[in-house]
Amino acid sequence: MSGADRASYLQGLLTNDIQALTPGTGCYAAWLTPQGRMLTDLHVFESGDMILLDVPADELAATLQRLDQFIFSEDVQLADLSGTLDAVWIHGPEAAALLEQTLTGVEGLAGWPDYHNARAAVSSTNDSRPHYEVVVARVSQLGVPGFVLYIEPSGKTDLERALVDRGAVIADASALEAARVEAGYPLFGIDMTDDTIPLEAGIEERAISFSKGCYVGQEVIIRVLHRGHGRVARKLVALRLSAEGPRRGATIRAGDRDVGAVTSAAVSPRFGSIALGYVHRDFTEAGSRVSVQAPAGPVDAVVTPRPIS
Repeated sequence: MSGADRASYLQGLLTNDIQALTPGTGCYAAWLTPQGRMLTDLHVFESGDMILLDVPADELAATLQRLDQFIFSEDVQLADLSGTLDAVWIHGPEAAALLEQTLTGVEGLAGWPDYHNARAAVSSTNDSRPHYEVVVARVSQLGVPGFVLYIEPSGKTDLERALVDRGAVIADASALEAARVEAGYPLFGIDMTDDTIPLEAGIEERAISFSKGCYVGQEVIIRVLHRGHGRVARKLVALRLSAEGPRRGATIRAGDRDVGAVTSAAVSPRFGSIALGYVHRDFTEAGSRVSVQAPAGPVDAVVTPRPIS
């Protein structure tokens, strides 16, 4: 998104304070319906000459259409970069040091706050390899320092190879899922849908500004916080399970009462079988005991704080 009015335009649509962003900063945000339910979530990066919006792939077309629909006289231009930018994510205690060996033009990555971003280039010890420009941003999603690098698709393989050459390990989907569930990090389309209020998912501290002006859905959020004292009918919690087996969609029960459903499940090397799921507000306290339906029968579970520890 480019144009002089890009920040003020997004300010009235998204939950976070977009106009407070300066070049090289960013934030996490949600876009809500007037009823306070989520249309999507977004990573927002202000680079100085544009705002880059990273949205779930399944929501790209609808998000772009809605953004275009509300432009009237504002100086705002939209471009779909999904075909010209790809993303490479790297997480871990040594991620910053490894990236500084791989990139030129950036330094001090270990001290970057979340959503700090800058342009850089992929360094190469092989003169036959082209040098690719990237945008690198700090976004930690797995309970350890994390970064995302946006690069043209033709350079993705070379970038991944350069990271592996310096010690990175390609993680498989099950390892990533286990780390994400351990961290209690919800994903839109999996743990959050168009039926979710941000307060139910527990993302308000990083997604919502409580000091900015009006945005779509704000009235519902404020009403729940001030009149309802933040109480919602259900909340996303983490669960530690006594055995493997429960899957996404599995019913969560307390006694003979259905109280919720699993949204993500994984097997953790540290904690065994774990899950994220929504439960009725009477069962959100850490230590609450429930059961989760699995193909072989009910599995005992206990509600635990997010992130799991």
